[in-house]
Amino acid sequence: MDLQSKTVKLRLIEEQDAEFVLKLRLDDRYNQFLSSVNPSVEAQKEWIKQYKNDEVEGIQYYFIIERLDGTPCGTVRIYDLKEDSFCWGSWILNEDKTRYAALESAFLVYQFAFEHLDFTKSHFDVRKGNDRVISFHEKMGAVKTGETELNLLFKITKEAVAKTKTRLMSKLI
Repeated sequence: MDLQSKTVKLRLIEEQDAEFVLKLRLDDRYNQFLSSVNPSVEAQKEWIKQYKNDEVEGIQYYFIIERLDGTPCGTVRIYDLKEDSFCWGSWILNEDKTRYAALESAFLVYQFAFEHLDFTKSHFDVRKGNDRVISFHEKMGAVKTGETELNLLFKITKEAVAKTKTRLMSKLI
């Protein structure tokens, strides 16, 4: 499946991405709302190996977000697959991102999950205080369903994403 938009694409993670992922996750500019990570490249490679096994089993997927010129600029994961819903997160974009990388990568995540994996909705959480990401998801059509001590819980439907994509992408073209 081709997961490419106007300025970015998604590709499945490989072991050689360990250093890039670790650099992102250890960078204080990006990790404020992420869980902590072992600072070892070898540990990251082992984690990626497990993801590759889970990918083959259809359990979860980890993507590198790249500009169309091949420059990596972020990560995103799809996990916690349920009957008709999936979760996504670990969404990080660095300074190499394109202007619309957030919007494009989100639509690519939904494209993969709705078209390739055949889900009809998504559930996800966003750390409290991560106001830009909360606002982004709400503008996409996500609805708050609850909260935990750390996170706000959301859901979004395939229909809501399609409606938002039609509305937003027509403005960008």
